[in-house]
Order: sequence, then C-alpha cells, then structure tokens
Amino acid sequence: MPTKTIPADRARIAVYPGTFDPITNGHVDLAQRASPLFERLIVGVAESPSKAPGLDLDGRIALAREALAGIPNVEVRGFSSLLAQFVEECGAGVILRGLRAVSDFEYEFQLASMNRHLIPRAETLFLTPSEQYSFISSSLVREIARLGGDVSSFVHPAVQRALRQRYGQT
Repeated sequence: MPTKTIPADRARIAVYPGTFDPITNGHVDLAQRASPLFERLIVGVAESPSKAPGLDLDGRIALAREALAGIPNVEVRGFSSLLAQFVEECGAGVILRGLRAVSDFEYEFQLASMNRHLIPRAETLFLTPSEQYSFISSSLVREIARLGGDVSSFVHPAVQRALRQRYGQT
C-alpha cells in the first residue's frame, strides 16, 4: 500500500477543531504546546447545533480569540460545515486533537479514521494535555458554572465572566 504524504505547504498548517463550549485552560494549553510545531494553527470553532451549545457561535469565537490572544501564530475561525471542508478551505494538512483519557481514545480514533477517508491529504495528530489540565472538560466547567461554582482555575477570566452572565450570576 502506498504511503500517504502530506504536501509540504499543508504540513505547516494545522486545524484544532472543537465546539469550545467554553474554551478551557486545557484547550489553551494544547494550543500553546502545539503552536511551535506549525507555521499556523487554526482553532476551528464548530457551530455544532446538534450539541446545543450553551454559548452562541460568535460568543465562543470571541472568547477563544481572547483566551488565545498571546499565541502569535494562532488564528480563530468559526465554521458550520463538515470538518473535511473546513480543513480543505484552510489549506491544512494536520488535524490536531486532544486526548485527556483512555476513554477519549475510541471516539477520537473513529473520527480520525473517518477523516482519513474524507480528507486523504490530512493527518490527525493527537496531543495529551499537561497533567494539571487532564481532568478539565467543557461540559464539567459548564455544569460547575451553572450551579454557581468557581471555575476561575479552569478558564480564562473572560470565559468566567461570560459563564456567570449566561447563568444569571452577574
């Protein structure tokens, strides 16, 4: 079987997709550690209406931009298309995905396999978060915030403010 090669210009651009509802310090950590590996890292904020996000797309994009502002080669863009189309539009050759625990692997492996068929010119790269962020998930952060808990150590201050506002705790 012939080996797939990523064209050199595409290998320098990666897409880090997700709903980022909300973006957490774990997401930021992953972007910070991945950014030196690529010329451009595009954080793709998916609309994902089927997941019924707690924050609207424009809000999630704005919060991601604020949380990632200190990383010079990171760009944040929203998308509502199939990931394969977004990756093609971006001219990317790498899809970056985070793996927090073994439980994430099966789902991520299935996605990577499907993407390999849909986007043959792109490869999926998995990174694990730093240990201090391995337990953080957007859904847990949302639940803590919804119940009035303190999420300040899990998210950027702008995200904390947005969650307080979202759940009427201003």
